[in-house]
Amino acid sequence: MASKLQTQGLNLYYGKFRALLDVNLSIQPRMITAIIGPSGCGKSTLLRCFNRMNDLVKGVRVAGRVLLDGADILGPATNLSLLRRRVGMVFQRPNPFPLSIIDNVTYGLRVHGETRRSRLLPVVESSLQATGLWDELKDRLNASALDLSPEQQQRLCLSRVVAVQPEVLLMDEPCSALDPIATERVEDLMRELAGQYTIVIVTHNMQQAARVASQTAFMLLGELLEFGPTLNVFENPKDKRTEDYVSGRYG
Repeated sequence: MASKLQTQGLNLYYGKFRALLDVNLSIQPRMITAIIGPSGCGKSTLLRCFNRMNDLVKGVRVAGRVLLDGADILGPATNLSLLRRRVGMVFQRPNPFPLSIIDNVTYGLRVHGETRRSRLLPVVESSLQATGLWDELKDRLNASALDLSPEQQQRLCLSRVVAVQPEVLLMDEPCSALDPIATERVEDLMRELAGQYTIVIVTHNMQQAARVASQTAFMLLGELLEFGPTLNVFENPKDKRTEDYVSGRYG
């Protein structure tokens, strides 16, 4: 099966500091891939390479290749607006805009020029249906998104991404600000969405990776030490450092 995302000899520097060291990774379509590792290991930096969010950081320099459907996205000809529409991102903490629920969901579409209400309203319903929010919010679409619970806000942010019909969902610690019950709901949602989207999740929570991911990558000090089926990484790691980390002896 052809990779949806792939890195080849990927290196990233923050000034003189080398944050990623020759990372070679292939991510398959329509499954959940988790990236785990201790704080500062480069996992969020790697995630942000997939939609070039690192471009927004002063002093960043990238070498190597990042391929989306076989095309290198690091070249100067890449349309970043289109790239970030194809590769959407959900951040660590819910970040709804101080707007109504309906305006949050349609924000991306309106940025891309779609203003026809007849086209926007069906997308609002389908996007909220996809994240399990429609029945909860269909009678409150004009209410402020800031009035929602943190878990609802995080699912709303996911609805906002889904509304522009991406191919890839990047999720950077999406449950770190949520309680266990809310985390379980978001994990259930991830599993449902994996049939339609390629999902890459960064998590400190190894149990979460074990629960939701088909593939897991372990990073340490900017290196990709291990990558493979999640069960193998956790129960039969090839690298002693991976074994130390997943068993709790390191990190």
